[in-house]
Amino acid sequence: MNDKKALTRERILTAASTALIARGPVEPSVSEIMGAAGLTVGGFYAHFDSKEALMLEAFSQLLAERREMVASIDDRLPGEERRALLAAFYLSRRHRDAQEHACPLPTAIGEMTRLSEDFRDALSEHVELMVAQLAASPEEADKTLADIALMVGGLALARALGPSELSDRVLRAAKSAVL
Repeated sequence: MNDKKALTRERILTAASTALIARGPVEPSVSEIMGAAGLTVGGFYAHFDSKEALMLEAFSQLLAERREMVASIDDRLPGEERRALLAAFYLSRRHRDAQEHACPLPTAIGEMTRLSEDFRDALSEHVELMVAQLAASPEEADKTLADIALMVGGLALARALGPSELSDRVLRAAKSAVL
């Protein structure tokens, strides 16, 4: 792939990622994504076979970025401390209100049953890798899985409530359950 085509593909993926974080993988249209990338719809198929292929790649890329962030947490810390540090960031007002560089799971999980098995496979792989990153031992795996579920569910509920006192309470309650 030449440099210009690679840069254009990256612009499309960036626009798709932003749309996916905001509204999930189903709702954004190809024309909306291409418009956000500053391109016309006509060039879409030179880069992706389908909207689903684009959204799956954007979803997988966003999940990989989340794992990179988690990998930056000092792995010499006990698993519980790593999860507490992650929860402090993940269940924050700043992350709840983020428009970019936010976790795609709160908007995507409700749509998983309407998506191809490839999306569920990507999600399953991500959850397994996150557990492996955050659990200091096999004995911590189930607690880690519960903490991940609590963080994602807590953030999803807090985002659904919008910036409000109740939303802030949800964040605090979920964070205290992880800590």
